[in-house]
Amino acid sequence: MIHREGYRTLLVLAGILLVINILLAIYFSSLLLAGVAISALIFLFFLQFFRNPSRLIPERNESYIYAPADGKVVVVEETFDPEYFRDKRLQISVFMSPLNVHVNRSPISGEVTYVQHHPGKYLVAWHPKSSTENERTTTVIKGEGTELLLRQIAGAAAKRIVNYLQPRQKIEQGAEIGFIKFGSRVDILLPIEYRAYLTVKVGDKVKNNIDILAKIPGRG
Repeated sequence: MIHREGYRTLLVLAGILLVINILLAIYFSSLLLAGVAISALIFLFFLQFFRNPSRLIPERNESYIYAPADGKVVVVEETFDPEYFRDKRLQISVFMSPLNVHVNRSPISGEVTYVQHHPGKYLVAWHPKSSTENERTTTVIKGEGTELLLRQIAGAAAKRIVNYLQPRQKIEQGAEIGFIKFGSRVDILLPIEYRAYLTVKVGDKVKNNIDILAKIPGRG
């Protein structure tokens, strides 16, 4: 399945590649075969980037906090959140390469209490300052027994963050939050005491709706 955010990009790309190959056929026919092959590879690369596989949670359980994105865990550390909680939080960051699925999904069920988009820079997504200086969208979800912050962060190549949520909206665990185009990162901020309940570490590869980041204390 192709994500709806990819329809326009793929249509424009197909048109551009078609024009290029028509010009090759007219003026440089000897290069047409190579042009068609390269065009097919380019289109397939973009096609896989916008893929949206069906991803059902294997075990719906509100004592679990599922990964919000596919990718590699690059940060597990304490940090200060100046935007919403204004206190120390445990940050887990998942870096998404261009080869990962780029759909973002909700780690828990609850109510959206805060959504804010911030314009900013386009530092590489693994840069330490990307969480506070890059273009980003912050979402806070309050569920039973916990409240967490998600930060969708644009990277050097990712120029568009899509977020479908609004304050006071109800969302189910595993439901789609948004999409980030062309590689980026998602931070999730949890209470400090969740460190003892983490199920991932730096270097782990995770998939949203499949892998669990942490368990909520006191809930199973």
